[in-house]
Amino acid sequence: MTNRRQFLQSTAGIGFVSCGLLDAAQRQKSASTGSRRQVSVGGRRVKTVDVHGHVFIPEAYALMGGTPTPTEAQAAAAAEDRLRVMDEQGVDVQAISINPFWYGTGRDVASKIVKLQNEKLAELCAAHPDRFVGYATVALQHPDLAVEQVTEGIKKLGLRGVSIGARVGGDELSNPKFHPFWAKVEELGVLVFMHPAALPELQKRLQGNGLLTNTIGNPLDTTIALSHMIFEGTFDRFPKLKLCAAHGGGYLGSYGDRSDNSCRVFPQSCTPGLPKKHPTEYLKQLYVDSILFTSEGLRHLIANTGAGQVVIGTDFPYPWNTTPVDHILNTPGLSNAERRAILGGTAAKLLGIAS
Repeated sequence: MTNRRQFLQSTAGIGFVSCGLLDAAQRQKSASTGSRRQVSVGGRRVKTVDVHGHVFIPEAYALMGGTPTPTEAQAAAAAEDRLRVMDEQGVDVQAISINPFWYGTGRDVASKIVKLQNEKLAELCAAHPDRFVGYATVALQHPDLAVEQVTEGIKKLGLRGVSIGARVGGDELSNPKFHPFWAKVEELGVLVFMHPAALPELQKRLQGNGLLTNTIGNPLDTTIALSHMIFEGTFDRFPKLKLCAAHGGGYLGSYGDRSDNSCRVFPQSCTPGLPKKHPTEYLKQLYVDSILFTSEGLRHLIANTGAGQVVIGTDFPYPWNTTPVDHILNTPGLSNAERRAILGGTAAKLLGIAS
């Protein structure tokens, strides 16, 4: 969606992907009220947490020798504009991440990019400690370096989790080369936020109307990544991993039962003993965001994952979910305790946010 993006620069050098993608009336209303929406469930105030928001740091991109497009380089607003939109939506805290563009770089460049990004993320969170928490970035193409970077990001810079792509070049996240990274994040006990990207091998088929590279390509990328981690035994090897998959976790929440039957139908295609459980059982230990578009879609996802595994996400500033709070409040069949957990209770625990 690069051709639709604008980056909003703060004084800390953070480029916020533009609020300009949001509805103009919503922005005007947010700017004029100047007050934060207070969210309550059953008469109790809830601190709401959005686990899925994007930023961009132009200086880091420049280390690759790249130049943002004129649209990307246009400084449209500052951090305060994002806060106004969060206030209007009723989002108290947003976890901010950077989608990896550096997985193809060498060790030296990757080190510089990640160091700069993590320091800038930490600066922004320190400037607004009650509104933002950050996911550390890592050079996952160099797993030993990624281990060092996530450790520094969490222990030295105070970041609350780590963000990664759904694959690294041609390597699936289930590849044994990434085991040291999984072992470290499991040891640290931090949340891993996994965000997909377009599928280059499907570019020809996904051309045309509908921006299919994003519309179906992104959730498909997530589905493939999680499926490999399930069938190759990654979740069995690292059972305490805390992984949150974007966009409702892809398609597994809707079609996971087919995965449950694949090894029965095609036993020759499965390693004996892997996975140790039915694939749908792993959905109950993963976390997924709430970026689905109907109450029925959210209800079905919760039926397969459990309410305790769902957290709100907006994909800010892309307007996939501009009513994250109302989406939860208006979904029937949830108890007050479940609504509180989805709106912020679960994410607050995962990200170390005081309730």
